[in-house]
Amino acid sequence: MRESPMATDLFYIERCFELAEQGRHTARPNPVVGCVIINDGCVVGEGWHQVAGEAHAEIVALQQAGMRARNATVYISLEPCVHQGRTGPCTDALVQAGVSRVVYAMQDPNPLVEGKGLAALRAAGIAVDGPLLEHKAVALNPGFVKRMRTGLPYIRCKMGMSLDGRTAMPSGESKWITGAQARADVQQLRARSCAVLTGVGTILQDDPALDVRLGGYQGKQPLRVVVDSKLRTPPTAKIFQGEGKVVLATGGANADLAVHLVTAANSSGQQQLALHVCAGVDGKVDLQQLLRYLATAHDCNEILLEAGAILSGAMLRAGLVDEIVTYIAPALLGSAAQPLFMLPAIEHLHERIQLQFLDVAMLGKDCRIRSLVKQPE
Repeated sequence: MRESPMATDLFYIERCFELAEQGRHTARPNPVVGCVIINDGCVVGEGWHQVAGEAHAEIVALQQAGMRARNATVYISLEPCVHQGRTGPCTDALVQAGVSRVVYAMQDPNPLVEGKGLAALRAAGIAVDGPLLEHKAVALNPGFVKRMRTGLPYIRCKMGMSLDGRTAMPSGESKWITGAQARADVQQLRARSCAVLTGVGTILQDDPALDVRLGGYQGKQPLRVVVDSKLRTPPTAKIFQGEGKVVLATGGANADLAVHLVTAANSSGQQQLALHVCAGVDGKVDLQQLLRYLATAHDCNEILLEAGAILSGAMLRAGLVDEIVTYIAPALLGSAAQPLFMLPAIEHLHERIQLQFLDVAMLGKDCRIRSLVKQPE
């Protein structure tokens, strides 16, 4: 029994999503995109966007298909681009290849494209169908979609805790609440993130490197960002060692101290540290201003928040957290241990912060829960 045309379209769009995932660690800050070309019922070309600045998924698939692209159907997880960036317009390549039909999963939210690519294809006489499985296409690139639509990055907050919701002992001791498999999963979160965000308290307490340590990892190290209103980060901190850039976000600290810190941290000549002033109330860092800066100046799509209860709680209260990834260890640390989030007292149930569970998984002895933060309407 032959499959229906719709079933065929769904199958190949799903394949586009699989291909797109292969660029997860290397395509940023561009979205991950996959493409499949079908002619006479056979796959003649496949591709995904591998590295920002290099060929897009459609171009890779067209190169593989060659002359077999003529009169073919092209499946693509994101609307083909129509503008000249670091690479040429994919719509022109599809028209020149003589494809007969394009099926897309979602329209590109980038204002430079945003329906213009689809219009160019239709104007060239190419049949265009979609969107198809749009919700999955959005979930594939949550940071890129949010940045294009709002000017803010997607914030994923990672927390490791005991079953009674504690993240560290009263002394600050926290290594290790969760096991090796949970910590390895965190490396995957870092690898897909444009930046890792933390507070100066975490730097002073744990001195983390906040880099990606995955075997065979080929992507760039994410930007490390420290919220440090009084510039207490020591120039010997581990975040300044190895590859990758660091941004210290300050509320406008002493200029002499700033010059000393930058000079000391950049003494290796690698120019790893930059300061950014985001002046908020009482000399604190304006968190929303910081996120807009990271989205515009550094093209940050997804940011992993790895911080203590104070900064994580402030981000949550400000409505800046999109997703919480919680690793729960089968242990109890007691009521004196440090809490998950520092939040003001909530007097009534209707004032609670609502979450939506996405999925639950076991990682060795630990449990991981992914939750969306439901913003008040």
